[in-house]
Amino acid sequence: MSVDTAAPARTLAPADLAYVAVFAALIAALALVPSFLLAGVPFSFAVIGVALAGLALGPWRGAAAVGLYVAAGAAGLPIFSGGRAGLGTLFGPTGGYILSFTLAALVIGAFARLAVRRGITSRSLVWMLAGCVVARLALILPLGVAGLHLWGGMGIREALLVDLPFIPLDLIKFVVAALLAVSVHKAFPRLLGR
Repeated sequence: MSVDTAAPARTLAPADLAYVAVFAALIAALALVPSFLLAGVPFSFAVIGVALAGLALGPWRGAAAVGLYVAAGAAGLPIFSGGRAGLGTLFGPTGGYILSFTLAALVIGAFARLAVRRGITSRSLVWMLAGCVVARLALILPLGVAGLHLWGGMGIREALLVDLPFIPLDLIKFVVAALLAVSVHKAFPRLLGR
C-alpha cells in the first residue's frame, strides 16, 4: 500500500474565471469611455480598470483579467482606447502602455494582498496607492516611453515629456481605484483570500 504525498493540483474555480471575465469587460468599457488626445496620446480611463483589477482580484487573477483584455484587443475586438484593435495597436506608438498593463496589475495585486492581509485599515489605502504608483513608475512609464520611442519615432527625451502630463492624471485615477477597492474588500472580505 502506498501513500500519495503529491500536493493537490491547484485548479481555477469557476468563480475565478467569472471574476477574470468581468474585470476584463470592465477594463474594455473604461477604455471605450470617450477620451481626448493629450500631447498626441489618448487620455484613457483603462488605467482605472487595470488598477482596480489588481487591487480587487490580487496579483494572478488581476493579471489574468488584464491579459484577457489585451488578448481580446489584439485579436481584433475594438476595445482599446478610441475603439482601436489589433496587433498594429500593440506595436504602435501607444502599444508599450497596453503591453505594460498586465505586469502592472500583477504588481498592484501583490501590494493589494499585503494591504488587506490584516484586514482593511487606514494603512490599506496607503499600500494600495503605493502599489499603483510603483507600477506606474516602474512599469507603465518605461514601457510606455519605450513604445513611443520604438514605434512612435520619438526620442527618449521627447517621449518622457509626452508622458509627464499623464502622471498626475493617473494618480487621480489611482486614488479613485483604491477607494473603490477598499469598498469592495469591506463588502467582500474574502475576495483576495482564495
